[in-house]
Amino acid sequence: MELLFGVIVFVVFIVVILLKTAIVVPQRHEYVVERLGKYRTTLEAGFHVLWPFFDKIAYKRNLKEFPVDIGGQTCITADNVTLEVDGIMYIQVVNSRQSAYGIDDYHFAASQLAQTSLRSAIGKISLDNTFEARENLNQQVVEAIDDAAQNWGIKVLRYEIKDIQPPRSVLDAMEKQMQAEREKRAEIARSEGDKQSVINRAEGERAEAIAKSEGEKMKRINEAEGRAQEILKVAEATAAGIRKVGEALASPGGHEAARLEVAKKYIDEFGKLAKENNTMIVPGNLTDVSGMVATAMATMQQVGKKPVVRPPKA
Repeated sequence: MELLFGVIVFVVFIVVILLKTAIVVPQRHEYVVERLGKYRTTLEAGFHVLWPFFDKIAYKRNLKEFPVDIGGQTCITADNVTLEVDGIMYIQVVNSRQSAYGIDDYHFAASQLAQTSLRSAIGKISLDNTFEARENLNQQVVEAIDDAAQNWGIKVLRYEIKDIQPPRSVLDAMEKQMQAEREKRAEIARSEGDKQSVINRAEGERAEAIAKSEGEKMKRINEAEGRAQEILKVAEATAAGIRKVGEALASPGGHEAARLEVAKKYIDEFGKLAKENNTMIVPGNLTDVSGMVATAMATMQQVGKKPVVRPPKA
């Protein structure tokens, strides 16, 4: 019975020893092993067995990239403006042994160095350039930490400024400046629009005046041509009428017909005159129609004595 109890105790002891010394390292992790307080080796991913009572896992390191939050801090720009700045840093362990023995706490050291480097970088630029130079500031912080962390076994992959918070008075001044700039641009845009409107209106009026003058010119030319044609047609008709009258007077019975027509016209015209006017001035020999006809016929005879010019026959 005692022998069985001893065997059980021995088996349990062996199992405990195996559980304590058999190590499985996960992927993307490394374990730093010490033997009797001195660095022995670094275990990579996989199954490992340690010497019991001699070896122990002193440090465990995660080789994945991980973020480190950088709390808000007060920074002063080159033009003496106080800013509240916070950020985030992404680091990665590249040498587990150096991260374990090169520095006590690389998280705290990296975050403190990031804050001091950012304060130094912001102190070299003005407030206006701070908002425009974020990429440059991030790069300066990364370079400063990399230079200092060469013996820490870590690498800073990138640093990002999350927020830059100026004082309320500075924000109000910036808002007023931006509003004034927007009003300035709006005023310039309105003046440019008014200028272009005046130019377009002037060009339109100029084109309208040119079109009107051209139209007036063509109108006058057409009217002049029309009046010329009218005068020419009237002259031709008058000449033709005179020729017809001359031919009629030269024909037999022409004078008698002319006398009759003149007397008829004379009487008709005086009749119209009496209808249209209440008062009229008449010649003293109004009843002497034959005398008036004789005078008109004498004039027509003088015209009839002149030779009639006939157009040449084709």
